[in-house]
Amino acid sequence: MSKIYRSPLFYVGDKYKLINEIRQYFPKNISKFIEPFAGGGSVFMNVKADNYFLNDIDKNVVALHKFLIKQSENPSLFFQNIENKVNQYELSFSYKRNGIPAELKEKYKKTYIAKYNKENFERLRSDYNNSHEKDELMLYLLLIYGFNRMLRFNSEGNFNLPVGNVDFNSNVVLALNQYFKLVTEKNIEWFNLDYKDFLGSMQITENDFVYFDPPYLITFSEYNKLWNEEIETEFVNYLDNLHSKNIKFAVSNVISYKDKENKIFKNWAEKYFIMPIKSNYISYHDNTIKNFQEVLVTNYENNIKEQAQTKLIWNEEG
Repeated sequence: MSKIYRSPLFYVGDKYKLINEIRQYFPKNISKFIEPFAGGGSVFMNVKADNYFLNDIDKNVVALHKFLIKQSENPSLFFQNIENKVNQYELSFSYKRNGIPAELKEKYKKTYIAKYNKENFERLRSDYNNSHEKDELMLYLLLIYGFNRMLRFNSEGNFNLPVGNVDFNSNVVLALNQYFKLVTEKNIEWFNLDYKDFLGSMQITENDFVYFDPPYLITFSEYNKLWNEEIETEFVNYLDNLHSKNIKFAVSNVISYKDKENKIFKNWAEKYFIMPIKSNYISYHDNTIKNFQEVLVTNYENNIKEQAQTKLIWNEEG
């Protein structure tokens, strides 16, 4: 697979820009591709396997994936329903029309989409939150038109992100069409479980492969707030247990971020094979590239020379 496909969820922390670098270390022949923290899905979309077992603890993420997979049976109807809903709420729709007034574009050169959609987006959000039967098409539009295309809910379960400076454009349509094509070609099962419960339900053989992209202990995002040092320690111990069962895995993580260091993961990783990843991480809060080191760790051999050099550098730097 030389072409890179992007998830239509545009998920925060998505591996879309890194997948070509990461997947070169994956096994060449995979029976079951198992992903306990699947998120937006850009990894499974770009990996070849016989079967895909995908999981995420976020029920809304899983609901959107299942919804979009269902829509792949009739994409034309889905796009018509999207357009009808966009028209109902009078949102901008740059994929088909340029309906934002020129004077608004002139006055708000960088934020005119958000200014145009703000009131109607809030109406869409209110209608979604007040509905008894949650409409996944409305939720998908909230994601696409919302701030940084994120999913965030308050303690009462209400979607609470403000409008974003984006709308339904050609990039969204391209991502959706690619997703629809791929999911019709792949044997996929989705789960909404804790990662340990999910993996505990799997019969994993030597021909299978598990890829982990857990929340990162030392970076900031809504998703990572669910993670702490106790959970990180439990997680790496769980990986050791998988290794003792000869289960092949790879795990992405961050060992340094600004002035922080994930010593738990860094010390644990020394037992395995470490590949530095050339991340271009940008924080949504200040949009600047950070002092940042992302790695991929596997419990099976890849490029021995590179791994040895990586370990040597880590040992020299302490």
